[in-house]
Amino acid sequence: MHNISTNTRKLASTAAVPGPDGRLLTVGDLPPADTRRWVARRKAEVVAAVRGGLISLDEACRRYTLSVEEFLSWQRAIDHHGQGGLRITRLQRYRPTAANPG
Repeated sequence: MHNISTNTRKLASTAAVPGPDGRLLTVGDLPPADTRRWVARRKAEVVAAVRGGLISLDEACRRYTLSVEEFLSWQRAIDHHGQGGLRITRLQRYRPTAANPG
């Protein structure tokens, strides 16, 4: 886990990165830390924030109680299928199986 100085935290809190819909995303726009209902848009916002350097992977995992593997699965779903790949109802279609090794 990384230690971030107060100055760096202030800088990160005012920084903005492109979100999944193209609009600028700030730390204040991210889903609340106590989010329990993870819709595709919220997952995509967290992935965009980490990719853009708005928050670190460690910070995202800590903040949202995610495993690194879960975050990486969101990232892979976006890379392979776009934001729609993050929908729970779509996971069966996109997940490789023995019959469909993807």
